[in-house]
Amino acid sequence: MLLVEYLYLAATAILVISGLTMVGMAIRAYLQTTRRAMIHVSLGFGLIAAAAIATAISAFVTDFQGVRSLLLVNSGLSSLGFIFVVYSLVIYD
Repeated sequence: MLLVEYLYLAATAILVISGLTMVGMAIRAYLQTTRRAMIHVSLGFGLIAAAAIATAISAFVTDFQGVRSLLLVNSGLSSLGFIFVVYSLVIYD
């Protein structure tokens, strides 16, 4: 593997770990406060982490071919995730 591929994996791992940490924190906050906004936060960061995982797996499976499709999936899932996060801020009581 090339150095850039190792760096990509490291950056993806950091994004996934931090995203799943936010999911866990939001779920714990929901259990303590029962605020629905925390569910939306957890869904949002879960989708963002899923986008990173799906893109990384697809990139290595396809040997980084079809970059446009990879970027479309990544941007689509990430955008949907951020919409959930923003929505959680809007509906927060």
